[in-house]
Amino acid sequence: MFQIVEKKKLNDAVVMVRIVAPLIAKKVLPGQFIIFRLDEFGERVPLTVADYDREGGTITLIFQIAGETTRQFSQLEAGDTILDLVGPLGVPTELPEGTKSVCVIGGGVGCAIAYPQAKHLHSLGLEVDTIVGFRNKDIVILEDEFRACSDNLYLCTDDGSYGTKGFVTNVLQQQLEQGKKYDVVIAIGPVPMMKFVCKTTEPFQVKTIVSLNPIMVDGTGMCGGCRVTVGGKTKYACVDGPDFDGHQVDFDELMRRNGTYKRQEQECNLFRKEVQ
Repeated sequence: MFQIVEKKKLNDAVVMVRIVAPLIAKKVLPGQFIIFRLDEFGERVPLTVADYDREGGTITLIFQIAGETTRQFSQLEAGDTILDLVGPLGVPTELPEGTKSVCVIGGGVGCAIAYPQAKHLHSLGLEVDTIVGFRNKDIVILEDEFRACSDNLYLCTDDGSYGTKGFVTNVLQQQLEQGKKYDVVIAIGPVPMMKFVCKTTEPFQVKTIVSLNPIMVDGTGMCGGCRVTVGGKTKYACVDGPDFDGHQVDFDELMRRNGTYKRQEQECNLFRKEVQ
């Protein structure tokens, strides 16, 4: 059993929990993830580790309330426990040799995954610019944390209610056109956002790493559910990723595969409302 030692609501739909998991905290690196199960009847859900404390033996998870399992998870409090926590899984983020300047881009809840990247790169002494985007001011998360580990933080909202009005790609395009040189861009967020970040960086020949979120079941490469096409070859996000060269990813296929169970999810949500 794994105990929750801290819980905080970051906005109406996003929750942060800190969990005692010393073996995972000892080894996890930015880019890696865990799979949790609330109880013996629960589904297995992958979440990227948002932060870790090696000395304290804890890891931090940030998740959006998007289905029944995350709804149940959001109702747990400090002192409660969950049954399973497996990890660290996946390959840590790898930067090109000689990297000095990095732009970390996060969109929505993807900022929870972008944060440990920015924090780690900043701790290595690299120049870190961070661009984060949200629909509006009410759902902004981790602003203070990003400011603490960024040389420059650019915060965007779709509706202009906070920061710069527009998308993260608008700011990125502006930076690149003004001559800003990045050795690598790391983009994490909704699939369409990552796709268009890659389209923005490609003409400037800036290496772009994306963290993919396909449907995943076992997390060990056995089920094949998380397969993606990268450079015309089949890869498995759980063991080959979740980081990949964004200029090689077939994003259109990824979006189609992520929608495979949309009808079943809608039916499940309708059933839950009826029984309530």
